[in-house]
Amino acid sequence: MKSDIHPNYEDATITCACGKVMHTRSTKKAMMVNTCSSCHPYFTGAKTMVDTEGRVDSFKKRYAKFAK
Repeated sequence: MKSDIHPNYEDATITCACGKVMHTRSTKKAMMVNTCSSCHPYFTGAKTMVDTEGRVDSFKKRYAKFAK
C-alpha cells in the first residue's frame, strides 16, 4: 500500500439521540445517529404489523355494489 494516502483508523464514539453511547473504531472520531438498537421499534418490539388483507377485503366489500 502507498504511504500517507489512507485516513487514520482510530477509536470513535457513536452517540444516539436516545442517549446511548457506543465505542468503536472508525476514520471519524465522533458520530451522531437518530436511532440505534436500543430505541429502534424493530429491536424493541414496538413494531406494529399492518393488516393488508383486511384493507383489501373492506375495499372489495365497499365497492362490490358498483361491480354489477
